[in-house]
Amino acid sequence: MNNFRLFGLEGSRKFAQRVARYLDVPLARHVERFFEDRETYVRSDVNVRACDVYVITSLFADKDQSVPEKLAKLLFFVGSLVDASARRITVVAPYLCYARQDRKTESRAPISIKYLAKCLEAVGADRVLTMDVHNLSAFQNAFRIPTDNLEAKNILADYLCGVDSGRDSDGIPQPAETCITEPLNRNPENLVVLAPDSGGMGRAKRFRNALEQRLQLRNQIEVAYLDKERLNGSDVQGSKIVGNVKGKRVIVLDDMISTGSTIKICVEAVEKHKGEVWAACATHGLFVGKSNKNLDGVARLVITDTIRPFRLETEKWDGRLFVIPTAMMFAQAIRRTHEEGGSISDLLQ
Repeated sequence: MNNFRLFGLEGSRKFAQRVARYLDVPLARHVERFFEDRETYVRSDVNVRACDVYVITSLFADKDQSVPEKLAKLLFFVGSLVDASARRITVVAPYLCYARQDRKTESRAPISIKYLAKCLEAVGADRVLTMDVHNLSAFQNAFRIPTDNLEAKNILADYLCGVDSGRDSDGIPQPAETCITEPLNRNPENLVVLAPDSGGMGRAKRFRNALEQRLQLRNQIEVAYLDKERLNGSDVQGSKIVGNVKGKRVIVLDDMISTGSTIKICVEAVEKHKGEVWAACATHGLFVGKSNKNLDGVARLVITDTIRPFRLETEKWDGRLFVIPTAMMFAQAIRRTHEEGGSISDLLQ
């Protein structure tokens, strides 16, 4: 890993440290702070001239920083790296903010993912690496620089099926925080993957294929979707399911969980159609608003660590919440990008 620098901005530093461990490189030093009026200051504390630089930051709000503050800090840091003569700068955002605002849904509505792309390009970012962005085509079309979107479908499928999802360079297994009860390989019968809307069918089918491969099934897991609509841009309603879930064990799959209202109506719709929600899975768990209340009826909640579930009332989720690590996957993607010849597509397969 010659001429290589890896930074982890505050809020994602622990995640970056895990990535650095898998790459067997030190995390580069940097300075960041806020002035009294919350203006941000950030700079590298090491030489980056002619280096291939990777900046890790997951752009979600936490108790210390808002999304705009994290974004401003990232933009200023990337700009400072350009001015310090870095050769190439890759933004690694396990969770990418503003990706849901990907088209005009009403008059004069912002297309925020497009503006985000322009900001990153303007300060000098050369590439963006993220995971399970909300709308892949909108994400790819917004940027003029290269982009890579990792998918969590394989590590989710490995985990649900009780399969060892891999080992790091030292041969150490990559365990989730807890083992899921009754993995699917013990009883692979009567399964359905449910997308929360018709737009999620592509993701649901790819996930279904990953499950069938691990469970050695062929055309036995069905895919369905909830016919829902949004009211006033946020409220969700719908109870009709397109597909058969009667007498089935249903796995609800979404790219993210925000307030949990969509998962709640999925659970209610499945029960109305005489099915059972076996688990709800998502890559990103924001868990804002009334999420603790909305998710009460979920028997198993499976997410990745792109966002730590710090907003959940953990005592209520003992034995029901399962968090899958993604740092090794990001480390592999970074190594393949840095070596200029490694295939991200092979990684996703």
